[in-house]
Amino acid sequence: MDESRAKVLRMQMERTVKNLEKNNMMAFYVEKKEDVPAKVAELLKEGETISCGGTVTLAECGVLDLMRSGSYNFLDREIYPLGSPEIRELYGKTFLADTYLTSSNAVTEEGELYNVDGSGNRVAAIAYGPKSVIVVAGCNKVVKNLDEAILRVKSISAPANAVRLGRDTYCAHKGECVSIGEGKGTVMCAGCSSDSRICAQYLVCGHQMLKNRIKVILVGEELGY
Repeated sequence: MDESRAKVLRMQMERTVKNLEKNNMMAFYVEKKEDVPAKVAELLKEGETISCGGTVTLAECGVLDLMRSGSYNFLDREIYPLGSPEIRELYGKTFLADTYLTSSNAVTEEGELYNVDGSGNRVAAIAYGPKSVIVVAGCNKVVKNLDEAILRVKSISAPANAVRLGRDTYCAHKGECVSIGEGKGTVMCAGCSSDSRICAQYLVCGHQMLKNRIKVILVGEELGY
């Protein structure tokens, strides 16, 4: 990355960090993905119960390896098949976890988190339950406002995740939500009617009642979808 682009990125990240803090979220910026596990470790206590949502980001930056290091009581969703009674039970235990780790589909420069789920286990845990939530997001997920966040999910996050999960949806085949072609790209809940649709539960995190419950680590590299 050239110096001028790096400067613009730092300014954008600093602005976003400042606004997340205004919204009662603890926020940090690290330049490289290799710096993320150490920052996450600073926010965890050895032996505490932790869990996470389905996320490519945590695997890409080494946080998933940290979670599986043996230093924590990790409720690992990947050892059970989706839809099984065991994973349903694990989701219930997640709400009593000390810390929940995840990424975010988008982070606005105005200091908001925007997330869209299918079953809702991830957005539910972000909103309520675990004592602490740690969000790791690459710079590719930072957008100006909620309209851009909504469009980002419809044009990038949802299509990529639908392909990853093998879903038979319009976006998996066409690379974008059907609502974009219909001129409803920033209408939050607009989309297909497929039984395989992964966009069902929507969460916007604005100003928080519990100060610093949510901690956001922004990374100066692209991570996840």
